[in-house]
Amino acid sequence: MSNHVVLGAGPVGRAIVQSLVSRQIDVTVVSRSGTGVPGARSIAASVLDTDRLKEIVAGADAVYQASQPEYHRWPEEFPAMQDSIVRAVRDSGAVLVAVENLYGYGPVKGPMSESLPLVATGRKGKVRSDMWRALETESKAGRLKVTAGRASDFFGPYAEGSAVGDRFFLPLIAGKKAEVMGNPDALHSYTYVKDFGEALVRLALDERSLGRAWHVPNAPAVSNRKFLETAAAIAGGVTSIMDMPNTAPSVLSVDVLEQKYEIASNSSLANYSFFMGLSKDNIEEALKVSTEDVCGLTDDGLYFDETHPTLCNSLEYLEKIFSASASPW
Repeated sequence: MSNHVVLGAGPVGRAIVQSLVSRQIDVTVVSRSGTGVPGARSIAASVLDTDRLKEIVAGADAVYQASQPEYHRWPEEFPAMQDSIVRAVRDSGAVLVAVENLYGYGPVKGPMSESLPLVATGRKGKVRSDMWRALETESKAGRLKVTAGRASDFFGPYAEGSAVGDRFFLPLIAGKKAEVMGNPDALHSYTYVKDFGEALVRLALDERSLGRAWHVPNAPAVSNRKFLETAAAIAGGVTSIMDMPNTAPSVLSVDVLEQKYEIASNSSLANYSFFMGLSKDNIEEALKVSTEDVCGLTDDGLYFDETHPTLCNSLEYLEKIFSASASPW
């Protein structure tokens, strides 16, 4: 039976274990605390203890580097961790699968691909780019079998600290306001952590992946706002409001409509749009409104007299609406 070793028991490490267990592959998880992960043998050890790590990975077919220090300690600790792991795995002959993100590219405008240069100059980005170059050097020298999977911000089970982790999902579940980081309308890719784990295992099992880094497949990019709205809808929340004109006062003039939009812009947590009301006395006023500004025109069954209670029975008014040559409708 194959033997794979996962370094780290966080959300990505757990997702890797789940994928391996589904394939009936023997799994050992290494973490500082020895945290138990269902389906795997757990060992408490530091990845900085190279000799101990050599003992653990001896005979392994693949080793996944899913362990990392806290962000503020990356420059001081992350390269040393990788160096220790490389020295241990190099002697075992196992494939090393590096769990990476997109920081190494630095700021990018437009779609991202593996062909982009690693030109990051920020603290975290430079650490990532330097670490991959070190792995590439080992691979090209024939000293190490290595591949890497790169993901965007991930979400899913145990991903509490992610940009779309607990601070994002827990308020939604509680029916409260949630927040997103950065421009809410900027397009962004998100990686489901279980998909990330599956992709990393596939890289480990396919020798064609060796010697380079791969972007894991994601769903099409969406805006942060759209991602939030989708999550809110799944959680049972309200994401959009389309309000009828039978409010107080009734929306029968452009002025009242504009007042309504101003109120919503200052207080609504959801998307919103409003209907313009129709009565037998405001046809000309209603036709001043652009389709881009309202959901539509409606009488809502309240504005006509008893003789002609609805638009469908008021042919005179319907003809006036649809025959208005200057109408934006």
